[in-house]
Amino acid sequence: MSDAHLGFAGDEVERAVISFLRHVATHAGSLVINGDLFEFWFEWRTVIPRRGFRTIAALADVADGGVPVMMIAGNHDCWGGEVLREDVGVDYRFGPWLGDIAGWHTRIEHGDGLRPREDKRYRMLRRLLRHPLAIRTFRWLHPDLATPLATHSSNASRTYSSPDKGRGLREAAIRTADADRSLDVVLFGHSHVATLERLPNGTLYGNPGSWLDAPSFLHITSERIAMRHWDGSAESADLNAFDRIPEKTLT
Repeated sequence: MSDAHLGFAGDEVERAVISFLRHVATHAGSLVINGDLFEFWFEWRTVIPRRGFRTIAALADVADGGVPVMMIAGNHDCWGGEVLREDVGVDYRFGPWLGDIAGWHTRIEHGDGLRPREDKRYRMLRRLLRHPLAIRTFRWLHPDLATPLATHSSNASRTYSSPDKGRGLREAAIRTADADRSLDVVLFGHSHVATLERLPNGTLYGNPGSWLDAPSFLHITSERIAMRHWDGSAESADLNAFDRIPEKTLT
């Protein structure tokens, strides 16, 4: 799953995320959160943002129950660290991540900054915002001042869906798949455009979309990858799905 933007999203979105996490805790082998779970996340030495507290508690329950949780930093929640890793038990990472999920050789990135021309300015800003000095400086601000300041800035930069309807990230997925023919799956988030398709070279491209629009997620097993809508049921129907191609697996 990705892009719930808790802290901006309405209470109904957080309730849906929490119900999903409770389902994951008893039904999943692992969970990947591909960025922007929160609209804003920052860890002071003794303080964390109040919004999303119930979700953090639910995530800790998932991890405590023995289900591995990996969280890829998005452009809105890229200031995590000790609390997420040590207190919550999440494997919090700065992408990209390369590895196997249910036997599928997979590359995961949130997707911010992958468009060559359109994201050039943003890539420069990202380097500045994630610099250790900038993080240390921001930590000196009182949370009651820093949180609304950061949230206002992130609201100004976020849209419900990508202006290019996800085409830029699809092209990035094609480039990624062509550069590494061993990949079975490329997974992005960020665009808010739910996508599951087979690229020209046979690699699958998946994007679970945004929970701001509709709570959707990708369900991955050893033989099948499916896009599903979360409706609170343990038996959510497949909206779209692809089975493993043996020939692709053997290459």
